[in-house]
Amino acid sequence: MGIRGELFTTEVVLDNRSYFFNVKENRAGDVFLQIVESKKGEGADFDRHQIAIFAEDMQKFAKGLDQSLNFIDKARKEKAKAAKEKKAAKEAKYGKGASSGKKIIRRKSGDEETEHLYTPQVKKTGKVHVVSKRKTENK
Repeated sequence: MGIRGELFTTEVVLDNRSYFFNVKENRAGDVFLQIVESKKGEGADFDRHQIAIFAEDMQKFAKGLDQSLNFIDKARKEKAKAAKEKKAAKEAKYGKGASSGKKIIRRKSGDEETEHLYTPQVKKTGKVHVVSKRKTENK
């Protein structure tokens, strides 16, 4: 047995947080899982939050976690499918060029409305070239 009753410890480090999964044993001999979240707070301080799950509740905890992960995975797949369908509908309506980043211009001429893809002839760099009128008038 290690320090403070630790039997096993593993760490998961993310961008600004660390998670510790500690399997511990208390003085009565009960084995439990301690999950600790540690994130950097203001200054040099760390905010720590922890939960403990005892061995007799581990199956219920794992079942709830599994159901949550399945829901997240299903929602992610549905969102990707909806985005794919939206893109396909847009391409069907405007053609393949609609998803290439080109602008679609709608012009009304008389009673009918026409649509076409607009490709700018001038590359927009954000720089403006100013020609002074004084130079042209003095010539």
